[in-house]
Order: sequence, then structure tokens, then C-alpha cells
Amino acid sequence: MAASIACGSSLQMATFEGLSARSLGLRGAEPAGSVELATGRSAARRDGRGRSVVTAGLKDLRDRIATVKNTQKITDAMKLVAAAKVRRAQEAVVNGRPFSENLVKVLYNVNEQISTEDIDIPLTTVRPVKKIALVVITGDRGLCGGFNNYVLKKAEKRMAEIRNMGIDLTVVSIGKKGNSYFKRRPAIPVDRFLDAGNAPTTKEAQAVADELFSLFVSEEVDKVELLYTRFVSLIKSDPIIHTLLPLSPQGEVCDISGNCVDAADDEMFRLTTKDGKFSVERETIRTETVDFAGVLTFEQEPVQILDALLPLYLNSQILRALQESIASELAARMNAMSNASDNASDLKKSLSVSYNRQRQAKITGEILEIVAGSTVTI
Repeated sequence: MAASIACGSSLQMATFEGLSARSLGLRGAEPAGSVELATGRSAARRDGRGRSVVTAGLKDLRDRIATVKNTQKITDAMKLVAAAKVRRAQEAVVNGRPFSENLVKVLYNVNEQISTEDIDIPLTTVRPVKKIALVVITGDRGLCGGFNNYVLKKAEKRMAEIRNMGIDLTVVSIGKKGNSYFKRRPAIPVDRFLDAGNAPTTKEAQAVADELFSLFVSEEVDKVELLYTRFVSLIKSDPIIHTLLPLSPQGEVCDISGNCVDAADDEMFRLTTKDGKFSVERETIRTETVDFAGVLTFEQEPVQILDALLPLYLNSQILRALQESIASELAARMNAMSNASDNASDLKKSLSVSYNRQRQAKITGEILEIVAGSTVTI
């Protein structure tokens, strides 16, 4: 039932979008008596105290109340659908994080152990940065508050930083909203447009990983950054930037002049403390090397282990970013629909008050006319 309502006719959705943008647009509820009606026969005037008074006819008010009720049914249904999906998405994120995080630790450890050897491993090669690939992950649908706008604003900010450093860039866009955004801006170089899907799998992540692997190994780009929305909770999510390639044990990549080109809020960097006080200066976070126990031996050489795990690392990081982005989008949509339902309820109450007042005034006027007519007759 919820799915059928949420996927209603285009006319209902057009009506809903119009109402959510004006009446339910996730802003504070209008106080009673200040409702603006969006009908051609409706009007409003100001009373002696400067308050807006509805002067629409009873039929207009009845139609508007019915429209708001139908819209509220749609928003309630979409809220329930998003709430059901976000639980599964949240479980996927929570279950996948330990694997990807521990895999990164192992790779950093092995990579640092062989860093002193003269071995060429493409995905760990740190080159002077001349060009950066920025992977931007957005959603496929709207009606989720400012979720997509926050990601795209952060992407614009990061692209401006890269241009100011005199470094070329290319964008890999994942998600229909991001795709349409960049297609309307031909000045932004985009290497590939990809779809995220509602339930990302390793197959979809591998398609993205192959594209990024090709760009980096062919030296078309010297650094790959991943911009996605990290899922924190049902009411909070943060767009962040994560350096995907190269896999550097130092956690810092520089340009040809030796200047660091990492984003100020890169996941590789955090605010640290000095003597109990916060330090606002960026510090390189170096992963501590954990010595293996003497009884633990590898059947293969560390180089072979690294070659086998690096493709898995790339796939797991992209899959994790896609899963967290989907979970954040669903949580944002659930909250947006909840706010829209609340605003619809408040708007319905305000319209009902105006309707009852006008109906009462009309009945009172008719009674007065009858009484006046009777008096004249007598």
C-alpha cells in the first residue's frame, strides 16, 4: 500500500512538489491566520494589526484542505518506505565498516614494510600531482532535503581549491542527481557518468574501481579523491573527502613544488591535541606499524600479498562509500518526509480554522438576514 501511494500518478507528485516547495517546504509551520492560498480565486488581506487574513471562498478552502490531506498521505507513505529501507542500509554500513577499516590497516602495514625495497607497485606509487580525479557520489532521487546540495557544494569548494593550486582535475560522477548537475555545467571536465543504484553491490563497485584503476595506472591522474556522505546516525550525515589513491603510508601527497594537495578535511587528517589543547594545524597521520608475532609467517612474499589485496581494497572502499551514501540519502528522505508531514498537518489545521470561521460567519449572516426579513414583514 505504501509503495503504491509513493509511486502514484505524476499529477499527484507534481501537486506534492508544489506544496512541499511552498507550503510544506521543510520550513517552520506558518502561524494560524497567515496561510497563503495557491489558488486563482484565493486572496489575502491585512487586518488592523498587520496579520494576514484568508479571504478565499468556502469551496477554495475545501479543495485546498483535500489537497493537503492527499499530500500528507503521500509524505507519510514515503516516510514509511524510507524508514524500512534505511534500516537495511544502516545494517549494511555497520557490518561492512570493520572489514574495510581492518583491510586498510593491513595494507598500510604491509606497504610500509616493503617501502624500503626497490619494488614498483602501481597503486602505491606517489607521484608529483599534476592532475586529480574527484569522484563525487550523489543520490539518484530528490525529496531528501539538502542531501544532494551539500555534496555538490562541497565538490564545488574542493574543485575551486584544486584550481587555485594550479592543478588540473577531472570528475567521475556517480548518481543521477550529480550527473544532471555536471551535464548542465560543461565547463567542468567530467571523465565518466555512472549510476549508483538503490542497492550497490560489489559488481557496481568493481565497475567504478576499474575506471579509477585505469586512470591512475595510465598516469592520466596522479591522485584520486572520493567525495561521499558518511553515515553517522539517522539524523546526521557528513559529506567528506577521502584520499583513495595512491595508498601512501605517509598519508600525504604533494605537487611538483612539494606543496601538500590533500583537502583540509581529508579523512587522512584529524584535529589532534597538544598538552590537552586542540591543535588546528594539520599534522600527517602516520599509521603505526604493528610487528607481527614470531610464530606468524606468510606463505607468500609481502609483495604478492599486496598485489592480491590492492584490488580488494579499491573495491571495498568504493562499495563502503556507496553504501554509506545510500544510507545517508534514505535517512535524509525519512527526515524530510517527516517534516513535510508535520507541516502538512499544521497547514491543514490553519485552513480548517479559516474554513470554520468563514462558514460560521456565513451562517450567522444568513440568520441575520432571515431575522431582518421577518422584522420588516411584521
